[in-house]
Amino acid sequence: MAATAGTPGTPRVLRAMNDRAALDLLLAHGQLSRTRIGKLTGLSKPTASQLLARLESAGLVLATGTTEGRPGPNAQLYEVNPAAAYAAGLDVTPERVLAAVADVTGRTIGRYELPTPGRHPGTPVVQQVTDALDGAVKAAGLARADVHRLVIGTPGAFDPNTGRLRYASHLPGWHTPALLDELAATLPMPVEYENDVNLVAVAEQRLGAARGHGDFVLLWNEGGLGAALVLGGRLHRGWTGGAGEVGFLPVPGTPLVRQVTKANSGGYQELAGSQAIPKLARQLGVEEIPSGPYAEVAAAIVARAAEADDGPHRRLLETYATHLATGLASLVSVLDPELVVLSGASLTAGGETLRALVQAELEELAASRPRLVVGDVHEHPVLRGALESALATTRDEVFDTSR
Repeated sequence: MAATAGTPGTPRVLRAMNDRAALDLLLAHGQLSRTRIGKLTGLSKPTASQLLARLESAGLVLATGTTEGRPGPNAQLYEVNPAAAYAAGLDVTPERVLAAVADVTGRTIGRYELPTPGRHPGTPVVQQVTDALDGAVKAAGLARADVHRLVIGTPGAFDPNTGRLRYASHLPGWHTPALLDELAATLPMPVEYENDVNLVAVAEQRLGAARGHGDFVLLWNEGGLGAALVLGGRLHRGWTGGAGEVGFLPVPGTPLVRQVTKANSGGYQELAGSQAIPKLARQLGVEEIPSGPYAEVAAAIVARAAEADDGPHRRLLETYATHLATGLASLVSVLDPELVVLSGASLTAGGETLRALVQAELEELAASRPRLVVGDVHEHPVLRGALESALATTRDEVFDTSR
């Protein structure tokens, strides 16, 4: 029986595999010549030429210039066509919706921030989302219909069984049962929803400290305390999407919190969350506590303590490291990850000094001893993760030349 077009090993499938390999190389390296693509893929020069002609005809690559300053004739250079596709991401917090649009190469070309002050929504959520998205689309010089896919990051997670947001009672307006249907009816592109800390893990795995690692835990401490779990190279979300909601974790050193979802807190959040840091600093005699939003205050205190590294500041860092390691010990004892990434302003502000203290404490408290690193993605990591997630699916769709 003749092979169908989709059968592995058929010419069409093999061409599509070679096309995708070349496109991935161009994404990773930038401009490449035909000869260089041939060497990196193992394809002959004629096959590489046919491949590039095919991709150029499909609008996926552009001939951009020629090599200069080398012996021999100049060679034509190629790059992925940035206009082949666009993807968008949203980072939602109670205070604002931050939106961005990226071209298919990953370059951010438009960004917009929509303030949403107050604990009750003055503007319906659907309008907040569309206004923020449209602001970023306009900044990119595009139309809403140009965006292939949108990923929205929020605190908590949408329960895949009910479609309702859980673990984020502090996000007003996002808990109505019909919200996802309303957004789907309003937006012209596919929309995905992901926990904000999970998206930070995506950013770190694609671009940052977790590159090359398939088993790691990311601990996030900024507006809230949470974790992302990557097992076997994939995000582990749990049955209700609540995997990693470690702020609710009961830990020694704090009263046992009951009805944690109603209280929107738990032992680990009370022990090591950002809101606990100013109180801890006062208890240990740290002077000149700044004012402002608690997440910013906490980060400033930790940064100052890491710089001073003596007296009450040192005691603060050591105590904070013990509190962090107390919850981490439970996570690593169960999961045995290869790596733990510390992320969020209240952790990254402590830099290498805090990381080393937490590492030493964790080695005393847990039998498993993963390596701890500080996250590398500092500028809007939730938004960056949303864009990376949206781009991954968009590239799979747009770069599939077997169809």
